[in-house]
Amino acid sequence: MNHTKTNRLETTICLATFMTSLVVVRRMEEADWTRLRNDERALTAVIEFLSAFTLFLMILTAFMSLAQLEMGSNDTEIDQVDQAVVSGLDRLTSSSGWFVPSDGGEGFDHANSTKDWHVQSASALEKGRVQTGLMENNQLDMERVSALSNVTLASFSQGLGLDEDLTAFLRISIHASHDESRIGLNLFEGGADLNSARMASTASSTVRAGSELILITLEVHDANRGNENLILTEVMARPISGGPEWIEVYNDNAFATSLYGWSFNTSSGSTSNEVLLQQGVISGQSVALFTGSLTTQEQGNASQMFDLGQYGLLGTGSMNLLDDGAGTVELRFTRPGQINPVTYSKAEWGGKTGLLMNLNQVIVWEGGSTMSSSSWSVQSNSTPGDVFLEPSNAS
Repeated sequence: MNHTKTNRLETTICLATFMTSLVVVRRMEEADWTRLRNDERALTAVIEFLSAFTLFLMILTAFMSLAQLEMGSNDTEIDQVDQAVVSGLDRLTSSSGWFVPSDGGEGFDHANSTKDWHVQSASALEKGRVQTGLMENNQLDMERVSALSNVTLASFSQGLGLDEDLTAFLRISIHASHDESRIGLNLFEGGADLNSARMASTASSTVRAGSELILITLEVHDANRGNENLILTEVMARPISGGPEWIEVYNDNAFATSLYGWSFNTSSGSTSNEVLLQQGVISGQSVALFTGSLTTQEQGNASQMFDLGQYGLLGTGSMNLLDDGAGTVELRFTRPGQINPVTYSKAEWGGKTGLLMNLNQVIVWEGGSTMSSSSWSVQSNSTPGDVFLEPSNAS
């Protein structure tokens, strides 16, 4: 509360006190205190005194209440975030949620809407509208919790009713269990990076899942909704037996990531090629393969595969588009409202890197900064679809 409001409040209280005192003194003078024991007007004076004092207390209480209101944040943006987190948590914990599929254009097929959003594919959820309610029969539904990995952070935030400038971070953990080793176990943790937020608000709720109590904590803040957590993890540049070239990408967030705005850039010497991805989704904490041929690509444990051969970025058979001796693959992202892409991950081999690949060898990320060649190694056994890393999430 600023000094002007404080001074105004103090002046008003003093004025009310002074006016009340005048009333009391006037009534006391009329009573003639020398005749208090014999004059019945003394009783009237006492009653009026108490009435005036009660009036004073009522005025004082009212102004103190107003003062307490003024001493709050008095910031509509913070109030908006506080209201949004409470409303969002209520949507998560009070229903099963719903899904409205796309009509194939820019609209939605409301006639085929369903509460079973958790059985939809990541690509269907991305194109439609979803509200991710987590409850079924008044209990936390673990199938719905698992299905959060198919929902992008933007769709999740939109389904909670958050304004476009707000986003979320969600943590679901075991609060109480007969098995003490499970207490504190995170069932889901992901969302936008809180470090870039100006303001944030948190709300928690405890729900039941069988015999266990589950703590659901939702953070709402004003950071960017784009979960920019895609990482290059393995590159095959010299396949044998006419196999395809391929690039492995890991989504290091529990929420799904839309490929819209992401791009690949490959370069070797003076040659450079780039492909801007227009569609597609990678599920949370899963692996995707980008290949020169979908028909001959070994999928392994990859959740999705995407064809880059049609864009002339990756080759197959006798068509060798990645340089065997020395080359670079960059994974870039262009944020909304910006023109120049930012490189988030880079795999480089040959030249001064010391990473020289022979036939059927791969370059593999081993942790650390993917921008540094020291974080990569050359291996003879390729493992498409398998990433042996601990998830970090965004916050």
